[in-house]
Amino acid sequence: MDDKKKNSLILLFFFGIICGIVLKLFFFDFMRVSGTSMEPAIHDKGHVIINKITYGLVRPFGEDLLLQWNTPKVGDIVAYFHNNKLVIKRCVGCQGDSIDFYTDLGYSLSVNGRKIPLTETQYQRLKHNKTVPEDMILAVGDNYEVSVDSRDYGFIFVDNIIGRVVAK
Repeated sequence: MDDKKKNSLILLFFFGIICGIVLKLFFFDFMRVSGTSMEPAIHDKGHVIINKITYGLVRPFGEDLLLQWNTPKVGDIVAYFHNNKLVIKRCVGCQGDSIDFYTDLGYSLSVNGRKIPLTETQYQRLKHNKTVPEDMILAVGDNYEVSVDSRDYGFIFVDNIIGRVVAK
């Protein structure tokens, strides 16, 4: 192999590496799921692809958006950081959506036609919110029994959502 061809291959290799880094930082992320909080939609040890540009431009090595151009919709499976850990949950309520609480036969809330069970502690934390606050969402795991989510730590700021799961 002559030097010109060898140099072209090396240049192509480094260009590919740089393109891969840019794609991972700003456009897509691949993640292995740990836990059963999103079952049956996403299984433990399953793999997902996160589209990082669905809602805005993600801050490289950060936990929020530099620039936002869209917001999650009810039903979107979103990715965000909580306690320095990437979390995947389903958006069940967006800003302004009404929240109804029920205390008959245990505690629960209803948002967008979806009834979600609560513990007494979760009920006490959320009961003063009649709507999802501005610029926030209510994010809950599909497996209510084991999921630690907005019911436990509160609403999620929209600008902290770094992407939407597009493949599982």
